[in-house]
Amino acid sequence: MGYRLTKIYTRTGDDGTTGLGDGSRIAKRALRVHVIGEIDELNCALGLVLACAGAVSWVVRLEEVQRRLFDIGGELAVPGLHLIDADRVVALESWLDAINETLPPLTDFVLPGGGPAAAHCHLARAICRRSERGLWELAASEEVNLHSLTFINRLSDLLFVLARALARDNAHAEPLWHDSESWFMTP
Repeated sequence: MGYRLTKIYTRTGDDGTTGLGDGSRIAKRALRVHVIGEIDELNCALGLVLACAGAVSWVVRLEEVQRRLFDIGGELAVPGLHLIDADRVVALESWLDAINETLPPLTDFVLPGGGPAAAHCHLARAICRRSERGLWELAASEEVNLHSLTFINRLSDLLFVLARALARDNAHAEPLWHDSESWFMTP
């Protein structure tokens, strides 16, 4: 494979446009570009999870998820391209179910936290949800691969159970929400 980037800056975006993979140019303020950025931000957040997670058995799988996020970015950069299929969604669901089976049942809402890796995973989950909202907004006016929408939805669920597993695996208590007395009202 040849080099993809031989020069980092091209000056072609100095006019407020950016090039898509199909050769067309669109405004950098376009919703499609915004969603590409959200997917990229999500991928960066997963990089933080991996950097904090240590030697866990599922690192390779999360790196595979990062590759699939690149695929979704590719789909967005080349309108009409479909790289995510139902098999990718099923694989994500299977992994999610396997992790969730190892966790105790929830009796309360989980607060973000549970150690650095779990907290980064919760942040990635929130970014994933924002990315999903952006994808759905784009899908209201332009074609978006429905499998990619489902993949992003399942990914946020996966990140929730991964955060729980990371808290447990790193010997951190899972912070839980519970209806408490008005502690902030106490002098």
